[in-house]
Amino acid sequence: MTHATPGRRTVSRRSFFTAVVAGSTLMLVTRTTASAEPAGTDGEPDQVLTAIPADSNLVILEVRGDGSVHCALPRAEIGQGLTTSVAMLIAEELDTSLDKTVVSLSRGRQELIGNHYTGGSNSIQSLWEPVRSIAATARARLLRAAADRWGADVGTLRIVDGVVMAPDGRAAHFGELAAAAAAPELRFEAVDPKSEEDLTVVGTPTTRQDARAIVTGRLTYTLDLDVPDAMPVVVRRPPTINGTVASVDEAALRAMPGVIDVAVVSTGVAIMARTFGYALAAKDAAVVTWNAGTIDDESTDSIQGRLRRSTPAFTGLGGVGRPELPGETKLNVDFDFAPVSHAAMETNSAVADVRADRADIWASMQLPNYAGQKIALTLGIPLNRVTTHVMNGGGSFGRRLYLDGPLEAAVISRAMDKPVRLMWSRVDDMRHGRARPAVHTKFDAVLARGTVISWEQRVAAVCTDFDGGFGDLVTDALAPSPLISQTLFHSTRDPYSFTDSSIRTLVEVPVEMPTGSWRSVFSGTVRTAAEIMVDRIAGALDTDPLELRIGAVASDRHRDVLNTLAVEGNWGADLGPGRAQGIGFHAEFGSSAGYLVEIDAQDPRAPRVRKAVIVVDVGRVVNPRSLEAQMIGCLMDGISTTLRAGLHYEQGLPLEGSYSQFHYARQRDSPPDVSVVIMPPTTENPGGAGELGVPAAAAAVANAYARATDTTPTSFPILFDVDFDPFPK
Repeated sequence: MTHATPGRRTVSRRSFFTAVVAGSTLMLVTRTTASAEPAGTDGEPDQVLTAIPADSNLVILEVRGDGSVHCALPRAEIGQGLTTSVAMLIAEELDTSLDKTVVSLSRGRQELIGNHYTGGSNSIQSLWEPVRSIAATARARLLRAAADRWGADVGTLRIVDGVVMAPDGRAAHFGELAAAAAAPELRFEAVDPKSEEDLTVVGTPTTRQDARAIVTGRLTYTLDLDVPDAMPVVVRRPPTINGTVASVDEAALRAMPGVIDVAVVSTGVAIMARTFGYALAAKDAAVVTWNAGTIDDESTDSIQGRLRRSTPAFTGLGGVGRPELPGETKLNVDFDFAPVSHAAMETNSAVADVRADRADIWASMQLPNYAGQKIALTLGIPLNRVTTHVMNGGGSFGRRLYLDGPLEAAVISRAMDKPVRLMWSRVDDMRHGRARPAVHTKFDAVLARGTVISWEQRVAAVCTDFDGGFGDLVTDALAPSPLISQTLFHSTRDPYSFTDSSIRTLVEVPVEMPTGSWRSVFSGTVRTAAEIMVDRIAGALDTDPLELRIGAVASDRHRDVLNTLAVEGNWGADLGPGRAQGIGFHAEFGSSAGYLVEIDAQDPRAPRVRKAVIVVDVGRVVNPRSLEAQMIGCLMDGISTTLRAGLHYEQGLPLEGSYSQFHYARQRDSPPDVSVVIMPPTTENPGGAGELGVPAAAAAVANAYARATDTTPTSFPILFDVDFDPFPK
């Protein structure tokens, strides 16, 4: 039951209330006081984190004297278009224009506990109700203020483009009403957000507010900041992962042109200079001897060998002692996935100004509260004296969940006693940054009587580093334990009801190398392998792979996506020799996506995806244009990691050091024909989308390549040659 009372009300299963701060502007905050896990597309919760409850000011909304509306967003903008989507939610409820709605990134706010967390395709889901609620409350207060001013019935007033209008022609823009609307004694009727039939902004394809600034170079990223006295810094890093400095000729470095300061830190030799050019020249000339790293004897082959030997033992499909059925067929397939770099366009850089009693850090951070806690702990500064300023990020894909850049910048600033502008070079970012861990997975399936009798997937993976947990030191303490990894692993479920005898197990193998959550985390390999296995099963059963999926999904929403995919993608078309279609499907975050690709592999060494059709169901869609971009981005990740993109390790270091060596798909590799079909809303609330498409896209490319070449690729990327001369260590 919903009770409407001034200033407080309950919405759905998740409760919020708004508080007002009086002044010349109208400022409201919304507090989350309860939390509910979202249902997956099969009606069950399917993700670990939505919005960790905190009795704190989650969203802050301000109506200023000029009539503009501002929101300080406790999330990171890393290219996903979140700020525009939130602006759309606010503009919708307030009936104001997007160009009067400004969404900025809030600094780290410790009172939010773990609720200043960007990840897990969680942001729109967790912000959908609080943002709309606070904007609806602001609307109600503004209308009441106007009604009181004019002695009018509030029900006769309307808002047009940020202007409150009365039937007799009187009008006042938001700025004129803000002070009266902020009065604590104001009595107003609390209202619910708009109903579905009244939505005019939400669901309308909208260009990102920051698009022009991005393409013209006007958007401010971390290294664009002009922090007083912060000088350029680079780090000479070890020739192997986690190596440390044994000795360095500091005097020679300090004598080099432009060099200002030198400091030895745990990650290498930090060099400050008047320009990055001087700093890079000094880095290259530095004479350093190094202690050994942690994986100096490891290579791609040795790591994969360890994973194969560590794969969990076969448990006995269908039960121990089960009698073999007539015509029973066993399928046993092994899959290998190489490590993959996040390869964000913006490298892992940060600006830091650390003084004796305070610290300011500027960087793109998905966990700014944890960053503040970790930096305070490392430097011995009180937490309330550490400020983490969240900057726009030039991509992430999970990379900016980690503090490598911000923490290193803080440590260097303390060591040099100066503000620093730390830049990781592209080589640093690719070789010493984090990567999706290598994975080996074994599939065992038993088929009989035209169906799947049992299905078992056993996974061995290099340990994923979950430093930071869910954004605080408490859950960070759980990171070394298997709790987080096992929970995330088992939260990714197959959407099919092939059999009740479905088993999935994970063993993590400790290898002391930097790893991290890469877009879609475990789903990117585990579900990709499962979707390839579905095609193998379809072949063994002499069944169409799309029809097999349609018959096996447990949700009508899934079935609608697959049926739409068949029609829109013209499934079953004969493309001729060396060309084929492939499909993949994935459901997670309360959403689902199907990918159908057409590949030209007449030359198996030079395949090209020529066409892709994507069908996606995320429930309520805020910005279809942003959703399309996310799905196409997932497609490019799938093409890249399936065909060519991976990291080779040799004698303790990745060989790849640049985009010319890490073969992520280029423009020439992108399909010239891509269409995204967004299913009509099937739920009142939105699901997650940012990571949704990766497993389906990767599997679709793999399945298409297999059919086009009449091969059974099981090691990814498929074309994984060292066709370059690695940079010197």
